[in-house]
Amino acid sequence: MRDFVFPGGTAVVTGAASGIGEALAYGLARRGADLVLLDRDAERLDAVAAAIRVAHPDRRIDTHLVDLADADATDRAATELRRRHPRIRLLVNNAGVALGGRFDQVTLDEFLWVIEINFRSVVRLTHALLPALKAEPGAHLVNISSLFGLIAPAGQTAYSASKFAVRGFTEALRHELVDDGVGVTSVHPGGIRTRIAASARVGSGVPREEFEAGRQQFEKLLSIDPAKAAEVILRGVRRRRGRVLIGWSAKLPDLLVRLAPASYGRILALGTRVRMPAGRTAPEPVAPGPERSA
Repeated sequence: MRDFVFPGGTAVVTGAASGIGEALAYGLARRGADLVLLDRDAERLDAVAAAIRVAHPDRRIDTHLVDLADADATDRAATELRRRHPRIRLLVNNAGVALGGRFDQVTLDEFLWVIEINFRSVVRLTHALLPALKAEPGAHLVNISSLFGLIAPAGQTAYSASKFAVRGFTEALRHELVDDGVGVTSVHPGGIRTRIAASARVGSGVPREEFEAGRQQFEKLLSIDPAKAAEVILRGVRRRRGRVLIGWSAKLPDLLVRLAPASYGRILALGTRVRMPAGRTAPEPVAPGPERSA
């Protein structure tokens, strides 16, 4: 498959108002792509679009305000996108949310909220826009999974379930779309400095002090600039990489799970355990995943 060509094509990016999505929007505009940007945060989305229009007045920038937790709203947005953009060269399903808490500490509604945004909206948008991708020669699909689509630590049942689902969905699509000439990339970011930890929900049954201890642990890992992550992703797209891992915080756990697929949890527990007064040990951190927010 030939290298991906950015100039002159239309790129759709979800979760484009901040974090990796915002950085991808800037990077795509610099590479000559027209943009369709989706997010639920109207103020931030408008600011991103305005900044890109100033820096790249020759780019076409279209924005759509949508809450991907609302299945009907997501379907309506997808239908409108397909009507207005019958040929799409790149679709990046980036939007995501996090929920801190073990399975027995979260409600079913809280769990399914994560699944709806992180996985089902990816399926909905991809299903609706796949004909537009197939209609554009040299098109490409990018789904942002996670470090927690490679490993599944305690306290991340909902998030890991959603991101492993994205990974499996993406890998199957990669095999299915070969003959259509559509490239497919699964992305697994490690510790990216975004708003996801600060904006995550806390499971109803999680003690606040337990969540805060875990959140502080994870925030120490958020060291990679979103702009750097976006550049790694876009280089992977250009080269048609099937899988992109960002940072050693993703690459080392990927190696760990290959070496110890059934026992890596004990190693993770040793690495993330928080020391408490009087020699007591805190529970497993239940803070959110380390990448980005919707």
